Amino acid sequence: MKKYLTALLLLITVSAFAQNIRMQGTIKDSTGVALEMANVMAVNKVTNSMDSYGITDEAGRYQLSLAANSTYIIKASYIGYVPFEITVTTGAENMIKNIVLKQGIELSGIEIVHEMPVTIKGDTIVYNSDSFTNGSERKLGDVLKKLPGVVVDKDGGVTVEGKEVSKLMVEGKDFFDGDTKLGVQNIPADAISKVEVLRNYNEISQLKGVENNQDNVAMNIKLKEGKKNFWFGDVSAGASIGDGDRYLVNPKLFYYNPKFSFNFIGNLNNNGELPLTMQDYFKFSGGFRNLMKKGGTTFNIGSNDLGLSLMRNNRAKEIETKFGAANFSYNPTKTWSLSGFAIINSNKTEMDTKTRNTLLDPLTGEPQTIQDTEEVTEQKTDYAMAKLSSSFKPNKNFQFDYDAFMKTSEQTEGSGLISSVMPETSQSQSIYTNKKQKPFSFNQNANIYYTLTDKNVFAFEAQHLYQEEDPLYNANLGNNPFPGGSGSLSGLVLEPANRYDITQNRFIKTNKADAKLDYYYSLTPKSIINVTLGDAYLYQSFNSSLFQLLDDNTQNDLGPTTTNNVRYGLNDAFVGLHYRFITGKFEFNPGVTAHSYNMYNDQLGTRVENNFFRVLPDVFAQFQIKKSERLTYNYSMTTDFTDVSDFARGLVLNSYKSLFQGNRNLKNGLYQNHSLNYFKYNMFNFTQIYGNVTYNHRMDAIKSLSSFDGINQISTVENSPFADESLSAAAGYNRSFARFYKASLNVNVSWNKFNNFRYDPLTGSEVTIANSIRQTSEQFSQTYVGSIGTNYKQWPNLEVGYSLTVNDYADNKFYNHSPFVNFDYYFWDAFTVTANYEYTHYYNDIKTSDNEYDFLSADIMYRKKDSHWEFKVGGTNLLNTTSLNDDSFSQVSTRTSRYRVQPRYLLLTIKYNL
Repeated sequence: MKKYLTALLLLITVSAFAQNIRMQGTIKDSTGVALEMANVMAVNKVTNSMDSYGITDEAGRYQLSLAANSTYIIKASYIGYVPFEITVTTGAENMIKNIVLKQGIELSGIEIVHEMPVTIKGDTIVYNSDSFTNGSERKLGDVLKKLPGVVVDKDGGVTVEGKEVSKLMVEGKDFFDGDTKLGVQNIPADAISKVEVLRNYNEISQLKGVENNQDNVAMNIKLKEGKKNFWFGDVSAGASIGDGDRYLVNPKLFYYNPKFSFNFIGNLNNNGELPLTMQDYFKFSGGFRNLMKKGGTTFNIGSNDLGLSLMRNNRAKEIETKFGAANFSYNPTKTWSLSGFAIINSNKTEMDTKTRNTLLDPLTGEPQTIQDTEEVTEQKTDYAMAKLSSSFKPNKNFQFDYDAFMKTSEQTEGSGLISSVMPETSQSQSIYTNKKQKPFSFNQNANIYYTLTDKNVFAFEAQHLYQEEDPLYNANLGNNPFPGGSGSLSGLVLEPANRYDITQNRFIKTNKADAKLDYYYSLTPKSIINVTLGDAYLYQSFNSSLFQLLDDNTQNDLGPTTTNNVRYGLNDAFVGLHYRFITGKFEFNPGVTAHSYNMYNDQLGTRVENNFFRVLPDVFAQFQIKKSERLTYNYSMTTDFTDVSDFARGLVLNSYKSLFQGNRNLKNGLYQNHSLNYFKYNMFNFTQIYGNVTYNHRMDAIKSLSSFDGINQISTVENSPFADESLSAAAGYNRSFARFYKASLNVNVSWNKFNNFRYDPLTGSEVTIANSIRQTSEQFSQTYVGSIGTNYKQWPNLEVGYSLTVNDYADNKFYNHSPFVNFDYYFWDAFTVTANYEYTHYYNDIKTSDNEYDFLSADIMYRKKDSHWEFKVGGTNLLNTTSLNDDSFSQVSTRTSRYRVQPRYLLLTIKYNL
């Protein structure tokens, strides 16, 4: 099937090209100077449709693909120049036409019948939505996928010119704090007029000229005139056809005017659709920035969650979702704006998973212990988050911002599994676990930006985080997981029982306050000095207890070695100096930051301190080869500090097979990071090429020191004298050509080298890295994705692609081959048909895993032009695939799993468009 579809696409492409001729030339001004980024388009005089368009390169060259033996109106324009227009008739041969524009002011009274599909205005790329859509699109994501240079991934992330879009706005107002996923999946396609890509974006206008914003990309959605000052949106309701009890209710409501905006999104379903996953929840920062990023210090806080299973969208056995989100912005005055959002969500999920965990031998790297499990998991997750923001800007020289962001959740997970361990077959047993946690965090910041003169700019930023975590973990096993013995790190003694019922309570409280003052002085417009003064303070408390419930329901408290009462403090006072200057095509921004660190932990009646001074350099350099071609290099050295839990000496049960004991004498880690990035975007032939290489060298890293008894692990942590390393590279080629075609090839590779340690009881009684066996493991991963597709207005559109992933672990190499086909067709001004097919062949080199499966989903939609009603019949997992595979590597072991997915179902959905 794949061969036939590819041949069909190539036949359509060849036949379309065979009917076309190429018109090319240059666009210059009256003095002969080439005009880069000038616009040119061809309007068919018979159909009055725009058949081709182009944008000039640095030499002023353009090219158009036109139908042979046809008459066109050729239009050219450039900001500040009088528009050009001429009528040409094509023949059977290619044509050359050079265009000269006269300098002048464009008249506002001219009627514009056709808009350019793409225009460039300084750092802003403007896409005219209607030039790329054909009526089959239903949401913003469908539109973005058809724009040249724009990529939308499966998780709703958007990249432009190889850079992630960090903020999404509608009519200049933040859409749910700039989250792209909610916008990509919910903003109606028919409401979009233009898509603006804002490169080198900085929402603080006073800092735009003094900071490097090269990696900052934002996107602003401009609405059609009929959608402004009016409520718009839609309400969908669906139910399954035939077998099954699937349902969907999805209201969406939007309102925008210059003073007030409001968005509401609701979703109730049990068809696996997740508006936001738990991964999204944990990533949602509320727009809060890491103030210490440039200074070279990282604090790893918030690592005390229970590691609840992160469910896969539409890829679990059962998923039920209740979701509601509201977002607003309001301008009480011209100088003051308020905005905010609130999101609530409830998920019930069932998973059925078969897993193989392979523990590797520290000396040979060969499999040492293999655990096979069959696990059924039920999870319920409720979460809420809300943010309120205020921005006051009475004039261009002063701005005061305040933000408050709250997150809370309640998560429970219960699972039952059958575990078989080889070669210790006697360890086969049934295991039941329960997890509960109610984390809460409140983050607020206040920022003041003041421009004293054109040469003197001040920025003060302060941030405070309060966080509570209370994970509770219970495990019920048939066998004693920690029997002790010569290979054990700890003397934990469990009372004999028919079932070993162990519970771990923890409570962690965090207060973190950061503040810094930046002063920017412009020596010249291209030479700036930045002085930074700042302080970061972290305080955490950690309390825990571990106990065993005996067969007679009495409690065994397991002694003082299983309790913790720890207080941890860290202060970082720093001063930084950076010098940014531009000379010709080169930009340099070297800097250095001096830190005074004070760290302590109080427990067991004593205090351990670590006070030291460190100077950390960083460098940014850029070579602007051409306007849309650049090479950048970044270097940074970072001091890394861990969480309070790593210092706690009392035993902590992390899972039914993992016991942990902290090390109060831990030091910090020190990382060096190098990255080299290349990017080229040629608007002349709509080609995007990017590449990057990143190398990370982690010195004094905090590493695990473990003792294993079969699969059961007791571990501690220590600073390693051996460096971990990672090297990753990515490259991509994307091109839109002849207006109707789009091709891409993307490659990602990564190599990681880890050092881990196994306690060797033969070396002595002291548990240190010096008395351990060093286990060096390497991981090499490769991903290749290629595709070619069409973007016709009236013909069916087809995308054919192939994805290959290779994960090379210490003991196995896993392959995942996935050809895919996407189809959409809008016809008779009423019907839309879409289909997505993916075939997967998953196997490893020793053939212990070898599975083939495929997924097919399809929709047929009916909506007459200008009608409020739409009817859709959609099918998911039409081939009724029962399970999927995945794999991962955890430095000392590999994991492969196979998990059940939702069965085939058909859903009839009725949508009413407001």
